[in-house]
Amino acid sequence: MYIINITVNADLPADKHEKMFAEHAAWFKKHFAAGHFLMLGPYIDSDAHDGVIFAHVKDRAELDKILAEDCYYPDFAAYEIREFAPRMIAEDIGKAKMA
Repeated sequence: MYIINITVNADLPADKHEKMFAEHAAWFKKHFAAGHFLMLGPYIDSDAHDGVIFAHVKDRAELDKILAEDCYYPDFAAYEIREFAPRMIAEDIGKAKMA
């Protein structure tokens, strides 16, 4: 499993970000529907355009291929990728409050 922190470049003009975000949203919805992304969303404690994705894919090569499809990649955002091995998962995680 991977945790991906995505931070859109602060110097990206707001109008360009707005246009690109529709394409970015289609990308993450596609991979959420395919089961590659398990959980995702924006950080709400920041004014920046950044968020997190929990991804479950076969390997890092598959993840890299998926990330390369994002319209922000590689020039318009920074992608911090961490490999994660969950040891405990709450049974009621699906009932957690969403903002």
